[in-house]
Amino acid sequence: MDVFADIESRVAAALEALKAEGELPADVPTSNVEVETPREPTHGDLATNAAMVLAKPARMKPRDIADKLQAKLSAVDGIDTVSVAGPGFINLTLKPAIWQSLVRAILEQGEAYGRSSIGKGKAVDIEYVSANPTGPMHVGHCRGAVFGDVLANLLAFVGYDVTREYYVNDAGGQVDVLARSVFLRYREALGDDIGEIPAGLYPGDYLKPVGAALTKEHGRSLVNMPEERWLPIVRTFAIAEMMPMIKEDLAALNIKHDVFFSEASLTRGSTDKVHEAVAALRAKGLIYEGRLPRPKGHDDDEWEDREQTLFKSTEFGDEVDRALLKSDGTYTYFAGDVAYHYDKLQRGYKHLVNVFGADHIGYIPRMLAVVAAFTGGRVERDAKGKLKAWETTGGTSDLAIKVVNLVKLFKNGEPYKMSKRAGTFVTLRDVVDEVGRDPVRFMMLYRKELEPLDFDLAKVVEQSKDNPVFYVQYAHARAASVFRNAQEVFPELAPGSRAVREADLSKLTDAGEIELIKKLAFFPRLVSGAARAEEPHRLAFYLYDVASALHGQWSRGNDSPHLRFIQADDGVMTAARLALIAAVQQVISSGLSVLGVEAPEAMR
Repeated sequence: MDVFADIESRVAAALEALKAEGELPADVPTSNVEVETPREPTHGDLATNAAMVLAKPARMKPRDIADKLQAKLSAVDGIDTVSVAGPGFINLTLKPAIWQSLVRAILEQGEAYGRSSIGKGKAVDIEYVSANPTGPMHVGHCRGAVFGDVLANLLAFVGYDVTREYYVNDAGGQVDVLARSVFLRYREALGDDIGEIPAGLYPGDYLKPVGAALTKEHGRSLVNMPEERWLPIVRTFAIAEMMPMIKEDLAALNIKHDVFFSEASLTRGSTDKVHEAVAALRAKGLIYEGRLPRPKGHDDDEWEDREQTLFKSTEFGDEVDRALLKSDGTYTYFAGDVAYHYDKLQRGYKHLVNVFGADHIGYIPRMLAVVAAFTGGRVERDAKGKLKAWETTGGTSDLAIKVVNLVKLFKNGEPYKMSKRAGTFVTLRDVVDEVGRDPVRFMMLYRKELEPLDFDLAKVVEQSKDNPVFYVQYAHARAASVFRNAQEVFPELAPGSRAVREADLSKLTDAGEIELIKKLAFFPRLVSGAARAEEPHRLAFYLYDVASALHGQWSRGNDSPHLRFIQADDGVMTAARLALIAAVQQVISSGLSVLGVEAPEAMR
């Protein structure tokens, strides 16, 4: 049951009736009519913008439309009062029975409550993390990993066919640095004195076991080889050792990808996918041979003016055209990304999501341009030349780019020290081992992804209202404890029991109880809105609000005994309130499941 959708359908029916009666033009479009919560709770339970959005196309005054609609809606079953405010705002107050019946609907639907089919099975690919396979995950990857994973959960929850993908950057210069770093540790494992780790190589101790494993595989056979022979051998070996480490780090956060796509595979074997992608752009007339202007701020002594193979990315909103082939015929780094996204589109995805770190913002225009070029889409800019949004529109498929900002680690207000194991950074495992998976996942979403995030390892384990993850989990555990305590008085009132499912919900008349139910009523709307906007942080904030409402009602019972959930002398009232508690518990459990956070039965 979706109260908002139900009332929207009733408003739509009333508008159609007005059309049929000639009170509204028959051709006036009503697709923009919505039902939402009013800005001021005192105005009513729900509000509709119908009169305001229909006035212009109907060539009528908003107030006239509102008065006509008021008469229709006042006769609708379940609506208690309809009021018109100002120039035509329509506020609705529902009868208590509507809210009371929602509790039973939630219990009947269980885990299905809040789910929907708005995604219609649309194939979505979400690429996130995609770190160079050069070492353990660091905390900088953590936020993007959680964001991407929860967004995937959220879209799947509302009916999208979601693939979670990791792009393995195993063909760039960084993996050569990794190979040279591992070779140094290989020599160390053989007993050589390697001295200080040279600048530019990876100094972390995590490479020592990789070097030792390389000695078991090759003995001393690599020592006397020239670099051009041992480098590809060590590179392949090192990547094979790094990827399980990366997957284990991600698993610590309960993150598992469906696809690990190798960058090196684009040009491996008989098929050159980069060549195919460039050829596809060339067939569209979007490739030419030319020269690029010197980038702003580039040192003249290092700049080489040369002819290159260029993509006309400026035709799709980019600042400059982009090089795909260098003057020597080798591919640019961007060419690999072009081929990778071409491959995704060939796999049939209708919506692509890339989760970038804040340091990749400059890369956004060119990626939007190339996907728009392949799909016939658009990249829109405003009058000042700025991107209106980080997404393509109007094509056979589209790309949205989500940017997660930096995470700063603190402990008791002090910056958290670097990891010795990693050498230069705090690892993801350091953080998970310190505070646990749940606080990390929840708190990484307790800010909009573009906002910087300060993460204090001491505060996220505090047991207080100021710690959101504790407060939400405690609400779920408190609901479970209410049932345990109730069964000491009423053994038949067990979770999921018939006595609870069939409770007399007309007993739920207290203002606090009704407000709590209204919070639950918003869950389907919240989930669908968060999914459409691709903003999973909305769910974290919503769960805190629900938890706060439950804790608030509990506190009211401490002050007013007749409001307590358990009434020892009134089994009927207790059953009704336990039904409400079960509904709250269900919504919190479903929401936490989407966030990938445990819904505990008790707090330890």
